[in-house]
Amino acid sequence: MKPAPFAYRRPTTLDEATRLLTEAPGAKVLAGGQSLVPLLSMRLAAPDTLVDINHLPDLGHVSVDATGVRVGALARHAEVLTSVAARRSQPLLALALANVAHATIRNRGTTVGSIVHADAAAEMPMVLTLLDGSVDVVSTRGRRTIAAADLFAGPLESTLAHDEIAVEAFFPALPEHGGVAFEEVARRHGDYALVGVAARVLLEGDTVTSARLGFVSVSDVPVVVDVTDALDDPAAAALPHLEPADDIHASADYRTQLIRVLSPRVLERAIAMAQGRNHV
Repeated sequence: MKPAPFAYRRPTTLDEATRLLTEAPGAKVLAGGQSLVPLLSMRLAAPDTLVDINHLPDLGHVSVDATGVRVGALARHAEVLTSVAARRSQPLLALALANVAHATIRNRGTTVGSIVHADAAAEMPMVLTLLDGSVDVVSTRGRRTIAAADLFAGPLESTLAHDEIAVEAFFPALPEHGGVAFEEVARRHGDYALVGVAARVLLEGDTVTSARLGFVSVSDVPVVVDVTDALDDPAAAALPHLEPADDIHASADYRTQLIRVLSPRVLERAIAMAQGRNHV
């Protein structure tokens, strides 16, 4: 199929881009296009206008400071994945991004775009939620920050207003005595995960003071579960908060089994990382 007819606009300033969105309530923002273009081709989305932000300045950054990693709206997955500074600040970024689709898609797709696309089968919305990150958005009304906990409203639905552009995502740095891990199972590498699990832990000495798991492809929105008091059986603590379902790729029972297998494995690796950093 081919997309339905639409107008195409290519602004060169952020002010122009936000004005265009205000003037065209049915418009969509185009960045990497790896999620939007297939939806257009299948006519699952039919915006009257595409606002292509690829020519806006100062949105392609991957910057790191003591607080964490800031990723601009035009930074490609591959650029974030290969950033040594980003990996050192928050290792979970690279661990998860290595599982995002294939190299060709990572070379075009944007990390911020994946987040605001709000697909619970994608890795980056879950990563942002697990890390208590945030997204900065801009409109003609100004700039605001949306915490990850307030960003995802439903399947493929974020809380951005129609005239807002996501310009930057923030991923907090991993604390000195923290550890992270990630693993997913897919039918083929690069496919959407049947189930993905990430862990983030904090230690005081050798005691785990915080342990949280984030899940991919088991609910309509990214889900994070605190398992600090269930280190011996984190899956049992997590499953009541999850909604594994049947589809053409896997049964709910199979997804449940993957949760049972992956949760303790990933948690163990995150604790091992934290212990290693704790004893350096």
